[in-house]
Amino acid sequence: MRVSIIIPAYNEERRILPMLRRYGEYFEDLRKKRELNYEFLVVINNTTDNTLSVVKNAQKTNPRIHYLDLKLGGKGLAIIAGFKDALKRPNDLIGFADADMATPPEAFYDLVRSVNRCDGVIAARWRRESVITRQTSLFRVKSFIFNLIVRSLFLFPYRDTQCGAKLFTRRAIEHVHDKMSITKWAFDIDLLYKLRKLGFAVIERPTIWESKEDSRIRLVTASVEMFLAVIRLRLVHSPMAFIVRTYDALPQQLKMHHRIWIQ
Repeated sequence: MRVSIIIPAYNEERRILPMLRRYGEYFEDLRKKRELNYEFLVVINNTTDNTLSVVKNAQKTNPRIHYLDLKLGGKGLAIIAGFKDALKRPNDLIGFADADMATPPEAFYDLVRSVNRCDGVIAARWRRESVITRQTSLFRVKSFIFNLIVRSLFLFPYRDTQCGAKLFTRRAIEHVHDKMSITKWAFDIDLLYKLRKLGFAVIERPTIWESKEDSRIRLVTASVEMFLAVIRLRLVHSPMAFIVRTYDALPQQLKMHHRIWIQ
């Protein structure tokens, strides 16, 4: 069994090397025990720092590190590009994890062990069995409210659609990668929605997760953007999709919050 772990990286020159080292040590040990084979696919997107150089140097010590250097930004765009590239090689499982290593390698490996019962597994921070450190009460409340909105709009059974660790079978990715169009805040929701609509079974697992202080996300702004992105996505997947098409056809100067709404 071979697994590809996609790591989207935007200005991650300080955090990407510790992740590649720790994940590399963990998965190399599994490889030597013949439990699995693996690759890391770092998708560098619209970076202005030295992330590319750091990844190239890491590749010298671990040939299972691959990378893409995209000129366009966005986590969803990076993951979609990663899906397409990972499918070029004989990977049985394809997933992704955040470069800040909020999900440790042992928690990601738990997804690998669980995926044999379904077509995909997502890490869920808010399950009772999960081990979460350094989270703030405000973050948990906002996550709860956001997830409540998502579950109400999309009838999802999931308690956490936004955790950065997810893993899917090759067959699932083959069927969905060319259907993805949402590339920013609602990417994970769109991915799960399309997989469920195609009949793929995706389950969630409790996880280990650590909130990182050096976050690239501004919590208040991100909360508003995520809410608007989810509303747009719900409209796209409804008989009222014409509202989004009409909005998209407007001249740019007439659009309010266009950077949020169009993605």
